[in-house]
Amino acid sequence: MLFFSFFKTLTNQVVTIELKNDIRIRGVLKSVDQYLNIKLDEVDVLDLDKYPHLSSVKNMFIRGSVVRYVVLPRSEVDVGLLEDATRREAANQVSKAR
Repeated sequence: MLFFSFFKTLTNQVVTIELKNDIRIRGVLKSVDQYLNIKLDEVDVLDLDKYPHLSSVKNMFIRGSVVRYVVLPRSEVDVGLLEDATRREAANQVSKAR
């Protein structure tokens, strides 16, 4: 749930998604759901020479299970807040396991 909540705060920001099949896509994050499925608008494929068939795609729905990486704008990420939230989430998981 931590990443879902975090990604929801990044809507309308430009992100780069790298898929497991090595396609890299940049676009405006429009929505994300609990399965980390992602909807992008204003899509640009970064390796257009390798994937010319994607040149006409302007919006995209990406299934969460095919995402390798999400590259976020550095200015939009509060690292301290994210680290604290991760520690709290880990502590909650440990206490539930006992």
